[in-house]
Amino acid sequence: MTVQIVRDWVVRFNAEGPDGLLDRKSPGAPSRLGPDERKALLDKIEAGPIPGVDGVVRWRLVDLAQWVFEEFRISVSVQTLSRELRTLGYRKISARLSHHAQNEFELDAFKKLSPPRWQRSRRTRLLASR
Repeated sequence: MTVQIVRDWVVRFNAEGPDGLLDRKSPGAPSRLGPDERKALLDKIEAGPIPGVDGVVRWRLVDLAQWVFEEFRISVSVQTLSRELRTLGYRKISARLSHHAQNEFELDAFKKLSPPRWQRSRRTRLLASR
């Protein structure tokens, strides 16, 4: 423990009392997006992309980061944008992939069905009949 650490504790104690000595999460860098930019981003997401104008059929984080840069000249990484959208209540959802040659009408033929009820094995039935 150094003198600087003790000095920091004393300063925090004098400023905030005993609660100032509790460990807490460091605040980190402030967000690059302000309330106006967040509102515009939410409106853009809710409206959805226009393929002819935006050049995409669904929003990806890369596309949204590019749009934020073009609109507000704010450079935001994909990870930061993902974190911002998660705090706003959005989640990344991916569609389940399917094979290009999959026939949806023949799927039932390949499904494995479980037996209608539990049955004793043959060995158990032989031992029980004796």
